[in-house]
Amino acid sequence: MTGSTDVHAVAASRLAIRPMRHADLDGGVLAIERESYPIPWSRRMIEGELARPGGICLVAEYEDAVMGYILVALQVDVWHVLNVTVHPLHRGRQIGEALVRSAIAVGGRRANGGFTLEVRVSNDRAIRLYERLGFVSHGVRPRYYSDNGEDALIMWLLPDGEADG
Repeated sequence: MTGSTDVHAVAASRLAIRPMRHADLDGGVLAIERESYPIPWSRRMIEGELARPGGICLVAEYEDAVMGYILVALQVDVWHVLNVTVHPLHRGRQIGEALVRSAIAVGGRRANGGFTLEVRVSNDRAIRLYERLGFVSHGVRPRYYSDNGEDALIMWLLPDGEADG
C-alpha cells in the first residue's frame, strides 16, 4: 500500500499514469482521500465518477502503489476537474502535475471548451502548478468549501488559440 514505498524514491519519471479501476478504491484511493481532506469524498461519490460515461479517472502508480488520482467530468463541452489528490507523504514530487497533464492529454481531444477547476485560495502550491500548466484565474467562488467556508479560486485552461481574458 502507499505507506510501504520509500518516500524519497518516488520520481515522476517512474510513475505509471493509468485509468482508475474499482480495485484502486481499496488499493489506495479511499485511504488517500481520507488522509487528505477533513470532509473526504465517499466511496459512492468516487464510484459515481468511475461510472460516469466519458469521464476521466486516472491514478498515478509507483511500484504497484497508488500515489494519487484525478477525477474529471465532461460537462457539456467543458472538462471540470473535480479532484486531484496526491498522498500527503508524496506531495511536491510532480505527481499531481503528471496527473493533470495526463488528463489534459486525454481530454483535450474530446472537449471544445477547455478545462476548469476550483482551488482553495490558500493552496498556493496547487495554484502555482495550475498556472504553470496554463490555467488562469477567472474569479472567486465565495465560501465554496463546506469544511471551513474558504473561498475557491476559479481557474480555466482555454483551448489553444482562445483568449484568456
